[in-house]
Amino acid sequence: MAIECSDAASGCGGTGGRGTPAAAPVPAPPPGSSPAPAAPPPARLVPLLAVASGSSVATVYFAQPLLVTLGERFALGPGLLGAIVAVTQLGYAAGLLLLVPLGDLLDRRRLVTGQLGLLALALVAAGLAPGTAALFGALTVIGLLAVVAQTMVAAAAALSPPARRGRAVGTVTGGIVTGILLARAAAGVLADLAGWRAVYLAAAVVTAVLALLLRRVLPPGAPPAAVRGTSYGRLVVSTVTLFARHPRLRVRGVLALLVFAAFSTLWSGVAQPLSAPPWSLSHSAIGAFGIAGAAGAVAAGVAGRWNDRGLARRTTGVGLALLVLSWLPIALTRQSLWALAIGAVLLDFAVQAVHVTNQTLVHAVRPEAGSRIIGGYMVFYSAGSALGALGSSLAHAWAGWPAVTALGTCFSLAALSLWATTCRTGPGTVPSGGTAGRPGNTAPGA
Repeated sequence: MAIECSDAASGCGGTGGRGTPAAAPVPAPPPGSSPAPAAPPPARLVPLLAVASGSSVATVYFAQPLLVTLGERFALGPGLLGAIVAVTQLGYAAGLLLLVPLGDLLDRRRLVTGQLGLLALALVAAGLAPGTAALFGALTVIGLLAVVAQTMVAAAAALSPPARRGRAVGTVTGGIVTGILLARAAAGVLADLAGWRAVYLAAAVVTAVLALLLRRVLPPGAPPAAVRGTSYGRLVVSTVTLFARHPRLRVRGVLALLVFAAFSTLWSGVAQPLSAPPWSLSHSAIGAFGIAGAAGAVAAGVAGRWNDRGLARRTTGVGLALLVLSWLPIALTRQSLWALAIGAVLLDFAVQAVHVTNQTLVHAVRPEAGSRIIGGYMVFYSAGSALGALGSSLAHAWAGWPAVTALGTCFSLAALSLWATTCRTGPGTVPSGGTAGRPGNTAPGA
């Protein structure tokens, strides 16, 4: 697993932080790919993509502070509360495999705005769901369509020149982080004021408005020459092929699975101890704890700038170490809400720092296949999120909050161990010209 610790050309910061790393030569685009843009996208586009991405992915997380209420309304036992989050994440995983690859095949403006319009309809269906089956079906479709956020991440990367790509990805990812945080807080407040159904109906209105705005601002984008005329089926299969061929994609994907399993273990499980004695908090108060993780939005921007400087290895290592440490204060949640807030800050900062680093590195492997690579990478994210959601509810039903904390710690230690193992396998074999993503130049390892 050598790529992870190669020089700056492979995105690992081989200087170890001594001085300013020299910029690696920018390789020529692979045959058939679209040339990298020479100028940054319009000033208002990336921030709007950040807002729209955050709003879209927020729909996946609305249920987290509402789990206890939804369980009571639809007669779900404590051990099944995680299923509410899990079905949305499974829909998200399906969308990553089936819809995100379309970003490399179709006009991005039509694809993004069309998915946002359908997402608005799915949110209406969730808000009006009469029973458990209807709710679960609507949540699955919401997850399926919320992957438009990843299409927008890939669009931001494709529309930015290489020297600013990390910053653009960091900005849009920061919007996603902010959306996740505000999702919990907004869902809690709206549920207390107007009931849980108002959460989904209000989100439908916001999503429709953003679809109209992006229709005006997002430039149309033709598919890369390499995929023109390619069938949809072959494009989906090629996502699997890309991950089979490039070790960096696999290792960064497994890191995402473990990191987001830890993330979901906290945020899918914390509503139960907070809603029970001694705290007995309201929806609004539980959702407000998501704001304590606002450091994650800061981390996204910082990580993007560090990646542009070639410090990906340092960013990953620091992020994973903080992730493990975050569970020490989180373990004290039943004794101190301040401890939970501190742990949430550390955990969200760590997760987003690693996440931005992962997305920047995997996109660089094959930029002309950016949507497929981001989509495939996010399948690992979604699988980890579903695993953490189910695991946390089962752990809490079995042995309470200590079991949830132990589960999150195990996921975090596994991620740190994987990263450390890749760094001990020796120097990289990627040529200094940064050709890791070209056919025939796949290095072993990660």
